[in-house]
Amino acid sequence: MPEGDTVWRVAAELHEALAGRRLTRTDLRVPKLATTDLAGRSVREVLPRGKHLLTRVEGGLTLHSHLRMDGAWRVYGAGERWRGGPDHQIRAVLATAERTAVGYRLPVLELLRTADEDSVVGHLGPDLLGPDWDPDEALRRLLADPDRALGEALLDQRNLAGIGNVFKCELCFLLRASPWLPVGALPRPDRAVSLAKRLLEANKRRLARTTTPSARPDRRLWVYGRAGRPCLRCETPIRVADQDPGPQARVTYWCPRCQPDPPASAAS
Repeated sequence: MPEGDTVWRVAAELHEALAGRRLTRTDLRVPKLATTDLAGRSVREVLPRGKHLLTRVEGGLTLHSHLRMDGAWRVYGAGERWRGGPDHQIRAVLATAERTAVGYRLPVLELLRTADEDSVVGHLGPDLLGPDWDPDEALRRLLADPDRALGEALLDQRNLAGIGNVFKCELCFLLRASPWLPVGALPRPDRAVSLAKRLLEANKRRLARTTTPSARPDRRLWVYGRAGRPCLRCETPIRVADQDPGPQARVTYWCPRCQPDPPASAAS
């Protein structure tokens, strides 16, 4: 699933291509919007909000999309061949005289009044890459349930908006904390908040996400995707497991030596 840094880049590309330009053609291929035509309206701006994309158009309307696991937006020049996938995967087309934005495999696509955007993003915590970033509020939300496992608390978009599974695993490693450690038992929880901010800021303009000092493709991440391979810090084999057995399970990578299991008293 794309994380906050990826969504920030997508929003920046869409904004550069569409903002301030009049739509010459629109095609929204979801049942509720099949007869909607936004042609003739100007795009005001495209904004990221956590993992959500808000395309605001003239007339007080917002096209809300979410990429989830495999959705994508691609921008093409006039006359350029569309290469993001077969036609049956296209969910949205927003065209101007110069550029065309095509949304593929979008699991969420809806049109709402701009004044009603809170109905889809109002539940989110402070956005790590947004103008509303508030580290004190993020920390307060993170610690609101001190018995919750650190990995789960970091993934909860109601606490900090923008962290996905990759950053969750990398943050836990850099904090030298087990993903199963109760968040209230984390020494210096404020460091989790500040480190999350630094990691997303550092990666928002990178195509290759990096959390280590290395530029080698196989050493850009400390633990994520490295199951069974030696830890880059201590050479202990990296382990992998589902963080939560429920329907929202996310695979978790960690080093059992650098991130030892929490004491029984802390986990109880």
